[in-house]
Order: sequence, then structure tokens, then C-alpha cells
Amino acid sequence: MPTGVHLRDARQQLFDAAERVLLRDGPNGLTSRAVTDEAACAKGVLHRHFADFDAFLTELVLDRAARLETQAHALRETVGTGTVADNLTEALTTLFGPVPVAIIPLITFRDELRARLRQARPGGGIAILAQVATAVSAYLADERARGRISADADIDSLTLSLVGGGHLLFADRDDPGPPTTATVNRLVTTVLADVVQRRPR
Repeated sequence: MPTGVHLRDARQQLFDAAERVLLRDGPNGLTSRAVTDEAACAKGVLHRHFADFDAFLTELVLDRAARLETQAHALRETVGTGTVADNLTEALTTLFGPVPVAIIPLITFRDELRARLRQARPGGGIAILAQVATAVSAYLADERARGRISADADIDSLTLSLVGGGHLLFADRDDPGPPTTATVNRLVTTVLADVVQRRPR
């Protein structure tokens, strides 16, 4: 139906506008007025499609988190190819792109948003980070099954170190732009050094 097409278009336009505001102005600058101004539409358009602003933000985060599934699948496809460190370096650089990194403090900033995300999906209160952790953990488990990392490798601890360290590299920066590939690779190589060195040959 035409109204359905219009609804989907309006939602996507609002999501894209919110993304631009978030990247430009940060979580503090992301208000309903800022979103509708950026989308060049009346404020009532947002409230016609969403119960309130936190409902809008919840759908925005879930939509952007779902996009990480494609990137997570791409990481799983690299199992058994290249090196484990290089595969994870590329994956972390992609998974911690500008939009995911900008969304993480938004979730931290808004208590109601975290609560609604938890209601919407398991682990939703830390959406994005949870998506990245799931992707990395699944990849490491597959590589362990192939013998490319040691059989006794602690997947949970490795995942925590890689995701936590990766997030700090991309989010806590004084310099503009993302960290270099070499910097990310150094983190990954350090975290994996023991389990890769001890893997069966």
C-alpha cells in the first residue's frame, strides 16, 4: 500500500538524519527537534511514527545493530584463511566504524534507552558492543575448532580483551579519524600471542 511505502521511507529518512546529527554533534546534540530539522520535516512526523523519542532511538539502535550482522557474517567467512590476527584486525576496523562507535555513548547516555533495548532483545542494553562481541566470539570458536588457536583458549576472555580494547582504540581518541591498521593489529596480535603460539602445528 502507498501508506506503507511512505512509512518506511519516513522512518529511514529520520534514522539517516539522526545518524548525521549523532556523528556531527554527539549524543547531547541528538534531540527530536535536531532530527526533524536535519530531515527537513515537521516535528510531528517523528511522533506520528514513534510513541516518543526513546522509542525512536530504540528502533534506530536496533536497525543499526542489525546492519552489523552482515559484517559479522563476513568475518565468519574468513575462518581458515589468511591469519587470525589479520582477519580480526579487519573485522574490528569495520565493526567499530564511525556509526557504531557514536551509538555506544548514546546508549550509555540515556537510561531509558538502555531499559527499552533490554526489553527488546537479550543483551540489548549494550547493543552494538554485544553484536561485536558475538561476532568475535563465534569467529574465535570456529578458528579454535580448526586448530588455528590453542584448544584450551579461553574464548570469553579473548573476546572481552579484543572488544574492550578495540572499543577504547576507536572511541577514546584525541586525534581525528580512526586508529591505523597497524595500531589495531598490534592490539590483536598482543591479545592472541599466547594462544596462537601454542596452537597445534
